[in-house]
Amino acid sequence: MRRGGRATLLIAWLLVLAGLGWMVTQRLRVSTDLRSFMPAPTTPDQRLLMEQVGDGPGSRLLLLAISGDSHGELADARLAALSQGLASALRNDRHYSQVLNGSFDLAALPSGLLPYRYLLSPTLDTQPLDEAYLADQLQQRLDDLSSPAASLLKGLLPRDPTLEVLKLAERWAPAKSPEVRDGVWFSPRDEALLLVQTAAAGFDPDAQQRAIDGIRHAFDALPGSAGAKLGFSGPGYFSVVMGAQTRQQADWIGRISSVGFVALLLLAYRSFSSLLLSALPIASAALAGIAALTLAFPEVHGITLAFGFTLLGVAQEYPIRVLSHRRAGEDAVQSVRALWPLLLTAIASACIAYLAFYASGVNGLKQLAVFTIVGLLVAGFSTRYLLAHLLPVRVRDVASMRWLAKARDLVDRLPRPRWIPALVALAIVLMLAFAPGPFWQNNLAALTPLPQAMLQNDARLREALGAPDVRYLLVLQASTEQGVLALSEKLQPRVDALVAEHAVDALELPSRYLPTVALQLARQQKLPDRATLQHALNGALQGLPFRPDLFQPFLDDVKAARGLPPLTPERYAQTPLGQRLAAMLVQRDGEWLGLGTVSGVHDVAALQALGENTHGAVRLLDLKAASESLVADYRTRILQALLGASLLLVLTIALALRSLRRAWHVLAPMTLATFLVLAVERVAGIEISLFHLVALILAGGLGLHYALFFERDTGDPAEQRRTLHATIVCVLSALLVFGMLAWASIPVLRAIGLTVSLGVAFHFCLSILMAPHTHVSED
Repeated sequence: MRRGGRATLLIAWLLVLAGLGWMVTQRLRVSTDLRSFMPAPTTPDQRLLMEQVGDGPGSRLLLLAISGDSHGELADARLAALSQGLASALRNDRHYSQVLNGSFDLAALPSGLLPYRYLLSPTLDTQPLDEAYLADQLQQRLDDLSSPAASLLKGLLPRDPTLEVLKLAERWAPAKSPEVRDGVWFSPRDEALLLVQTAAAGFDPDAQQRAIDGIRHAFDALPGSAGAKLGFSGPGYFSVVMGAQTRQQADWIGRISSVGFVALLLLAYRSFSSLLLSALPIASAALAGIAALTLAFPEVHGITLAFGFTLLGVAQEYPIRVLSHRRAGEDAVQSVRALWPLLLTAIASACIAYLAFYASGVNGLKQLAVFTIVGLLVAGFSTRYLLAHLLPVRVRDVASMRWLAKARDLVDRLPRPRWIPALVALAIVLMLAFAPGPFWQNNLAALTPLPQAMLQNDARLREALGAPDVRYLLVLQASTEQGVLALSEKLQPRVDALVAEHAVDALELPSRYLPTVALQLARQQKLPDRATLQHALNGALQGLPFRPDLFQPFLDDVKAARGLPPLTPERYAQTPLGQRLAAMLVQRDGEWLGLGTVSGVHDVAALQALGENTHGAVRLLDLKAASESLVADYRTRILQALLGASLLLVLTIALALRSLRRAWHVLAPMTLATFLVLAVERVAGIEISLFHLVALILAGGLGLHYALFFERDTGDPAEQRRTLHATIVCVLSALLVFGMLAWASIPVLRAIGLTVSLGVAFHFCLSILMAPHTHVSED
């Protein structure tokens, strides 16, 4: 193609890329819900796990600690003031559904619901509102007014002389609360503590980041916050930290590897123009893949993009093959035409491998399949039909390099005994047989990049605050909401006994927040009418210094409570405490579930015994076990898809090469290298996770290229040197990128980097050793 035609083609190509880029900016919606990368749950426990991990109260809980440089009463007062100020600011913010810091907050129960306190409090279950009880309560209030709590009681006393609101506040506080100083919680390390429940789901790192930023902003705006430190913990905070760490390490690894990759290509081809042009197929692949995602899916997951760009690393080999295989004076189009059958086979094979992701049925992996398959096709065909017309006419033939001739001669002289596959297979079997530990990694927590100190701090704060465990849930099942609450009330005495026996530190049931309608009506029937209550109150006031008309609000509330309709979860849901109850009452498949949160489990068997003789109405859910079963199902689904893809791949290679013997030279080294990576990692004590499987597919795609081109026997030693040159450049570029990932501290990045690096090395070596042994004379 003439220079003018090349310029026109280049401009047109760039305009198309610009158009794709504009389309992507207009349509791309990035999701951060990690459940997109989990399979559809198949069991009730797995469904409940996905709901709780994504939107359960435990996943939305942030643990806050305010600390200062000094200690003592003045320091406690300052930290308590900061705690109160922060709690007040957050309670008025819709991003936070509940804020607890140990202080009594009358606003927790809206004014319109205050008369309901007599229906919610257990007082009337054992004590009538008669003259004797009121006299005892009023005498206690008289004593309280001379105590430090007098300021709190003065506003509450006329309306609630029996302090039912305070009893409810105590009932609704965490079962195992920290020490209270200056009206707020403190840890043994003199930190002011708060529990904050976010409105955002725990599986939404971006929303959790906004919630944390909002807390920090509110804290920094408080008077006296200078010099004080605000610490965070909890699942939402961990997701933010993990995301930041992953991005940080991926960014610096990407920058260094990109610089190294550019330097490698410049050293290999010594042509800056060729380097720039060879980037166009990769850029086209990325933009086309993202554009396809925006058309096929309403939202694209961020992990899809991150992993997709990694998997597109296979496509960088297409322009490298073209650059290495060009002869001096030969038009690039002719070079590509000669290579195209093998390149097309490589492209088709890689796409078949990635079809396994689509066949898995997991939405996130389906997105990954669409992105990579579209990207690989665009990269391959743009290399064939566009790049070839743009490359410079004059090039340096790499076959003339002396070092390459020596390297090729060394490769040709390597012995290729027929027993190599058998020896490698035997080594794989022995390593797998004697590998330590379990084969599969089912524990998702083992993949966390969080420092041990951070996890220990979380455990310390949870113990201090009495926050619920994130592992166990007591599940109560009934046909109606009221049935769940009734079951909860029936179970409460046995739960109290378990707490008393120290089998568990605390177990919070739904009826803790809302009694059944039947129990509310029973309590309502025990409320005296106004005349009876007035007479009892007059008798109780005898000899006490209270004004006779002081308790008119109390009489009005009791009268109102007698005519109230029972409080239902729907009405209760309009309050902050109702939001907590809503998280504990969920409906699924026509049934209602009550979720009891557990803290400090010491005897799992005792907890499991609560479900005995309930016919499945009560059971202990181990979220860890449910997550492991979900991971196992996930892996099984992917392995089944990979098996189908492997069979299709064998058929494709055999048909493309039209020879079972040639197909053996391609598929055998790829298969053995894949299992060799698994064996080496298992001998090193590494348990295989989903990320290792993804990396194995990527390494297999790269190794397939090596085997395909080494199997190709042209009878031309110069062409064989070009094949070796292209393969060496591909291997070095892959090792440069993934070798750096292998040193990352993020477990996921390290798993991918180590697996692909080992795979590339093993695929390269076995592809050479198992390729046909050529005997040709130098030209």
